[in-house]
Amino acid sequence: MRACIAGMGSYVPVKVLTNTDLEGMVATSDEWIVERTGIRERHVASPGEACSDLAVQAAERALAAARVSAAELDMILLATCTGDYPLPATACLIQHRLGAAKAAACDVSAACCGFVYALSLADAYIKTGMRHVLIIGSEVMSGITDWTDRNTCILFGDGAGAAVISASDNDRGILSTHLRSDGSLCELITVPGGGSRLPLSEKVVAERMQYIKMKGNETFKVAVRTLEEVARETLAANHLGVEDLDLYVPHQANIRILKAVASRLGLPPEKVMLNLDRYGNTSAASIPIALDEAVRQGRIKEGSLVLLGAFGAGLTWASALIRW
Repeated sequence: MRACIAGMGSYVPVKVLTNTDLEGMVATSDEWIVERTGIRERHVASPGEACSDLAVQAAERALAAARVSAAELDMILLATCTGDYPLPATACLIQHRLGAAKAAACDVSAACCGFVYALSLADAYIKTGMRHVLIIGSEVMSGITDWTDRNTCILFGDGAGAAVISASDNDRGILSTHLRSDGSLCELITVPGGGSRLPLSEKVVAERMQYIKMKGNETFKVAVRTLEEVARETLAANHLGVEDLDLYVPHQANIRILKAVASRLGLPPEKVMLNLDRYGNTSAASIPIALDEAVRQGRIKEGSLVLLGAFGAGLTWASALIRW
C-alpha cells in the first residue's frame, strides 16, 4: 500500500494585519518589509481564538475534500509549536471536536518542519495497516511574537492547513520523505523562556524571553544550503531531476531565501508556489496552506510531481516527494 493525499483544507483567521498597520506599532515601513521579506500582510487570531480552533476548521475542509468521515480516522497528528496548552496534546482536543472516536491523537513538535515530519509519520502508519491519517499544521504565532521587536514581528502570521492521508494501491502518492536536524544550531531560532529550562517568572516576562528570538543572517545561510541539499537528495533517491518537477512547495519563510533556493536548483518562478505575501510565516501551517491553494488554483493536477521543502527551529529541515 502507498500513502496518498486524499484531500486538503486550510483556514486563516479573519483579522488581517498589514504592513501599514505595523508602521504604527514599530519603527518599520511597508517598503522595507516587502524588500526584506516579500510579506505584505498576515492573518492574526482574535482574542480567544486558539490553535485547535484554526485546526478544526482546516481539518473539516480536508475531510470533506477527501470524502472521509471523522469516524473513519485511525490517527490525528497535529504539527504545532503553539498548542492550546502545555498539556494535554492539542491533537486530543481536535479529535474530540471532530468526533473521531477511534482515532489516536498526538502533537508533533518540529516547528516550521512539523507538517513534513507529520507527513512522514503518516506515510509510515499507512504502511503498517492504517487506512486514514489526518495531519494538520496549525499555529497561532502571534501568541509568541514580540510585537515590540521590529526584526521578528514583521514575519509571522496565524493559520492552519490539513491533509487526509489514505491508503492506496495505485502508483501515486508519497514517494519518499527525508528528515534532518542539527541541535547544535538550536539558538538560531528559539523561544528561550517558559519551559523547564527557564520556567515562566517575573524575570522571564520582564526580559520578554517568552517570545521568539531569531538570528536572521545566520539562519538565512543555513536555510538556503540545507533546503537545496535536501531537495537534491530527495530527487536523487527517486532517480529524478529538477526538470521532472511540476511544482516546488517550500515553507513560506522569506522571499529572499526562496528565491535563492530556486535559483540554486534551477527552478523557474512558475514552478515555485509562493503565497507568503498574504500570510507571512505561519510555521507548521505554511506548507499545507500553500499546498491547498496550489490544488484549488489548478497548479497541482492528477499525476503532478510535487516537492515539499521545509526549514525551521531545531534546527530541522525536511522534504517530501509526492506523485499527485
